[in-house]
Amino acid sequence: MRIGELSRRTGVTPELLRAWEQRYGLLRPTRSSGGYRLYSSADEARVRRTTALIADGLSAAEAARAAVEGVAPDTERPVVASLAAQLQESLDRFDARAAQVALDRIFAAVSVEFAVTEVLIPYLRDLGARWAAGSVTVAQEHFAANLVRGRLLGLAQDWGAGGSPTAVVACLPGEAHDLGLIMLGLLLTRRGWQVTFLGADTPLDSLQSTVDVLQPSVVVLATYDAEIFHAHADAIARVAAETRVAVTAPVGHEAIRQQGAEPLDVALPAAVASLTGR
Repeated sequence: MRIGELSRRTGVTPELLRAWEQRYGLLRPTRSSGGYRLYSSADEARVRRTTALIADGLSAAEAARAAVEGVAPDTERPVVASLAAQLQESLDRFDARAAQVALDRIFAAVSVEFAVTEVLIPYLRDLGARWAAGSVTVAQEHFAANLVRGRLLGLAQDWGAGGSPTAVVACLPGEAHDLGLIMLGLLLTRRGWQVTFLGADTPLDSLQSTVDVLQPSVVVLATYDAEIFHAHADAIARVAAETRVAVTAPVGHEAIRQQGAEPLDVALPAAVASLTGR
């Protein structure tokens, strides 16, 4: 089969399939008489095995190795709960070096998707709850969030080199918290998307000019403040009149739909699934 058919059968974008072939030797295509690369049912089986192992928490490299070698994944890899505890302890005592080591071990043990959804998001939620309860200081909360943010941005250095689906992601004017959008962008790139990240407090004229130039598949807008959403509802509607817009905001879904946009689930896996269709 051609790569487009393999992509359709497995739900993995052609760009990601090519990357797995080049990086891990996952695919072993032959050439047709016309020079086209043709993939077999064995290639399809290895792709399916890889995606299943990634969903179980393995890194792409480890999952591909297990699929290529036909062996069970390493069951002795570090316990994620223990690593998450080490990360929390390091951040609580402002130990940047130890926190980076803990993050190194987390990303070496599991996939980026698993690390984001099963380690970092629960940690950040707990951090917010502890801050609200007064068990951590504002300084500790800022230190931890900024360190995690910087690490995730480091992982996102190549997220503008993805495939044909494209996304522009931005916080509405006045919204300073962009960590959730960074994680969303990372998960989209793992699905083969090309992401243009505009970050916090994005001026609407800059957003509009970017959309005009890039003509993205979707524009994702975020705020954690209902007043900010309502203040810019008309501007959201203008953008939505030209392109697909998805919004995450603490308002009712109907208020978002009234602007011609689609509500985006606050849970990242669900948000990614609604944007990508899988």
